[in-house]
Amino acid sequence: MAKKKNLFERFSNWATNATGSSAAFIIATAIIIIWGVTGPVFQYSNTWQLIINTGTTIVTFLMVFLIQKSQNKDSKAVHLKLNELIASHQGTSNRMVNIEDLTEKELDQLHKFYVQLSKLAGQEEDLTCTHSIDAAHENNTNKQKSFKQRTSYKK
Repeated sequence: MAKKKNLFERFSNWATNATGSSAAFIIATAIIIIWGVTGPVFQYSNTWQLIINTGTTIVTFLMVFLIQKSQNKDSKAVHLKLNELIASHQGTSNRMVNIEDLTEKELDQLHKFYVQLSKLAGQEEDLTCTHSIDAAHENNTNKQKSFKQRTSYKK
């Protein structure tokens, strides 16, 4: 499972770990202090100001991409772990696997469903009682069958 990582992957992991460390913060703080102390020496010139502005702009620009790569990787790993938990648990709905690919409207619809499930669960006497989309669908199907049977008896 552990494949050899490409150069960018290795650099990205290293840079993310390095820049998120206490040492990186201390170095950055030291650079700012040194820059501030040298202000009077350079008479607070435009060049003196340009050095810190350019440096921070370049670092920020590059860090945006490293942070995004790290977040993408972490997000993918979390989704895969959650998908594994969903797929391996008897009482969960496999329909929830890869829901991150749904539209915002579809996610809002699912959210409303789970708000309703939460209300129903709050009314349960058994705290260990669980509900899933499939269980709710099955309950709905049974209710529809029961309703059809009752209406067919009336005719």
